[in-house]
Amino acid sequence: MDLMTISEVSRSFDVSTRTLRYYEQIGLLTSQKKDDYAYRIYNEAAVRRLQQIILLRKLRIPLKQISSIFKNDEQTHIVEVFQESISELEDEIVALNTIRFILNTFIARLHVSINVNEQFNLFKDSDVIKVVESLSLSKINFKEERSMEDLNKANEVLSKLKDVRVLHLPPCTIASSHFIGENPELNAGNQLKDFILNSSLYQIKPDARVFGFNHPNPSQSSPYYGYEFWVTIPEDMEVSAPLQKKHFKGGLYAAHMIQMGNFNEWEWLCKWVEKDNQKYASNYSDQGEEIMGGCLEEHLNFVYDTFALNNKWPDGDIQLDLLTPIKLK
Repeated sequence: MDLMTISEVSRSFDVSTRTLRYYEQIGLLTSQKKDDYAYRIYNEAAVRRLQQIILLRKLRIPLKQISSIFKNDEQTHIVEVFQESISELEDEIVALNTIRFILNTFIARLHVSINVNEQFNLFKDSDVIKVVESLSLSKINFKEERSMEDLNKANEVLSKLKDVRVLHLPPCTIASSHFIGENPELNAGNQLKDFILNSSLYQIKPDARVFGFNHPNPSQSSPYYGYEFWVTIPEDMEVSAPLQKKHFKGGLYAAHMIQMGNFNEWEWLCKWVEKDNQKYASNYSDQGEEIMGGCLEEHLNFVYDTFALNNKWPDGDIQLDLLTPIKLK
């Protein structure tokens, strides 16, 4: 197998370069650098490892558990990880079947009321309440064999977002940290952390918020892309190089929270905006792909973590809000 560039791997497996770099950052994946060659490249072993990661993620195994499997591939350990996931899934299955059973019971009772021309009070019907209170459900019996097509269909169903929030970001003054090159998120983030610590921003503005976006987006024509961080600051605050002081006009956004690394959920959020809701339409920036169309990633608790951890990256799970600009239809 020939060596593959990060762009080739991204296209072949429909995984963003941002996700690939994050997998490397947390030790799940490795790449190589060739002398006098700007792109990162992946050998056959790395590509196989990525295939394993993708499969396990489709099975809804968290990244921490995937990492533990790669570090300890004893079959008993893998069984323990899978059993833990099965237990969580079974809880969800039972809960969803409970809701489905109750709704079907309500529907059946309502049909009876309609047929006999009887006024039905949903919350006072003793028969329905009795069914709900004494509910006892059995687990679903799945077929033993499931194909990859079945798995992909299941993921498609589960990827339809139902928890999207709509919020307005107010106009604000920001300090911008921008870096283009290798590991732009890390380098731009470290510049921002230095600014937050040196300016004692947490004491001055403890409610400061941090946003980020690709600038520019990855492309086939360039080995590097950029990332820009914003932190909200008081309007009269001075900002020195390499950061720049800017003003953000704010606006209406659709928001969805993810754990760091789950950047594939950007596609889910965009699908919600463009197809799955009846009230809002996308409102992307005229600069388009240059700045992710105006989409933002809010790095939750970034300023507090910087202050509390004294410029160390947090060891725990990092949460982000994905924010897509929208407008009323």
